[in-house]
Amino acid sequence: MTIEKEYSTKLAVGDVTIDRRDIEMLDAIERCGSLHGAAGELGRSYAWLQRRVVEIEDAVGELTERRRGGSGGGGTELTRTAHELRQRFDRHESELDGVARATESVFSGTVRDRTGELATVETAIGPIAALVPAEATDVQITVRSDAVVLGEPDDSPRADETSLRNRFTGVVAELEDGDAITRVTVRLDDEADLQALITNASADRLAIEPGRPIRASFKATAARGIRIDRRERDETAT
Repeated sequence: MTIEKEYSTKLAVGDVTIDRRDIEMLDAIERCGSLHGAAGELGRSYAWLQRRVVEIEDAVGELTERRRGGSGGGGTELTRTAHELRQRFDRHESELDGVARATESVFSGTVRDRTGELATVETAIGPIAALVPAEATDVQITVRSDAVVLGEPDDSPRADETSLRNRFTGVVAELEDGDAITRVTVRLDDEADLQALITNASADRLAIEPGRPIRASFKATAARGIRIDRRERDETAT
């Protein structure tokens, strides 16, 4: 079972909230060289664009400036402030994309032993070290895709991977590419998948493709147990 979260990118400056429509407006102004041209391209009124530009300028400063006429005529161009605003929005959207595309893989199991909050849970894919509520015996383990590390199946653990107590070997079942992030579904057995979220650069470095053997690892602290009753666990398994 996979659980997905959805988010939309917004920047708040005082009482003004800047969203993707505002960035598209700035992009159109730059392409068209005027508010009139941008309004026509976006299918919005000139009055709306002008009012929205003023609202944002009251919060962040001048967004546009007039370009003097010449052989190519005059027009409107974006200021440094506008470019910086677009860059900040793009950075925030890229960061949020990793969160928005993060999913949780869920595995049901039974606690075999524990030391404080840390327990070993027997699941269909094998034992998982996880944080489990006190006195829980039957649990669902959730693992966030952005906490899963992928690597070569036969590589020895690096020094920075020694805390990755949970290690599984499977094959790449599916890929979903994004602008900066790739979602990888790792097939661990006939019925269980584990999802990982990695950068496109990492996907290229590992030559990720369907059918490729891969190692998936994650820390015990990245696996969280949720108490369930035995009947619920049996229904989930079927």
